[in-house]
Amino acid sequence: MFQGFDALPEALRPLAHEPRPPQPEPRPHSPNETLVDCAVYAEGHRLPGKFSYDAARDKVREIELLGHDAFVWVGLREPDLAEMQEVADLFGMHPLAVEDAVCAHQRPKLERYDDTVFLVLKTVTYVPHESVVAARQIVETGEIMVFVGKDFVITVRHGEHGGLSEVRKRMDADPEQLRLGPFAVMHAIADDVVDHYLEVSSLIESDIDSIEEVAFAPGSKIDVEPIYLLKREVVELRRCVGPLSVAFHRIQVENKDLISKEVRRYLRDVSDHQSQAADQISSYDDMLNSLIQAALARVGMQQNNDMRKMAAWAGILAVPTMVAAIYGMNFHFMPELNWTWGYPGIMAAMTLACLALYFQFRRNNWL
Repeated sequence: MFQGFDALPEALRPLAHEPRPPQPEPRPHSPNETLVDCAVYAEGHRLPGKFSYDAARDKVREIELLGHDAFVWVGLREPDLAEMQEVADLFGMHPLAVEDAVCAHQRPKLERYDDTVFLVLKTVTYVPHESVVAARQIVETGEIMVFVGKDFVITVRHGEHGGLSEVRKRMDADPEQLRLGPFAVMHAIADDVVDHYLEVSSLIESDIDSIEEVAFAPGSKIDVEPIYLLKREVVELRRCVGPLSVAFHRIQVENKDLISKEVRRYLRDVSDHQSQAADQISSYDDMLNSLIQAALARVGMQQNNDMRKMAAWAGILAVPTMVAAIYGMNFHFMPELNWTWGYPGIMAAMTLACLALYFQFRRNNWL
């Protein structure tokens, strides 16, 4: 939140109220409210008022001519190509980066185009559910693209979550951090995204613990589907977190001429948190692999038990089937056909044979 007119340095107060020359009417935004916010920051403080893209750029240049540091922070949500091209023309962004920002579905990465750094971050959020067994989705992902130049920050968000309003409020309330320049904003955004990685990974750990209890509970019937669902979500989460290791390393190594030492220190802290989240997610992946193997082994044992029961009952039923088949051949000269006790004797013999087999299978734990 803007700290107020009194918080501005004395030299910048005239600029905050001085009337600007007439500006061309900005192009109307699309119905989905593409422009989230456009603000100018000077010496760590947000200037009051609303700015169009070109007015914000001109104000920054005006302040810089007076020897003060300033930059513009533009926030966009799912812009179309025309909207993104307008911003790109004003701030000199590379066409390839513009294409990536519009199309989305990019792998987390860091690219540098001359003096502009382009960072792609995958955002994640945890989808609440009563139980893993009833869940259809556990992790929802989105994207944030960050363009950072000498005097501008352009953020492009895709997805229903991952809004940066809270990040902007925290930065507006911290002039000391804002004085570090546009790359301090990039650090704040990356820090917020990585913090969500840690939060989501801890919640997924609870889901894994709950599914482990169900999988190994005595007498419970194992259902492999929830385990596969968790495995799919952890793999998606790993694809969001893992590639950032390379991106954060490149920030530290390849951009020393653009990023101040102080901001690089903050970025190292974010990199440590990202490594922690990546290690946790990797351990969850290994844990689920072991859980799948154990579940499949248990399912195999259940199937073997079922097959033994079926084979035991088939063996018991084979005795009366064989006797009935023999005496159903209708031969005249067969043993005991004319004996008075022949039928009861055969029935008793079959019953005793079946009972003997039944108790033998019970003794061997087949039934």
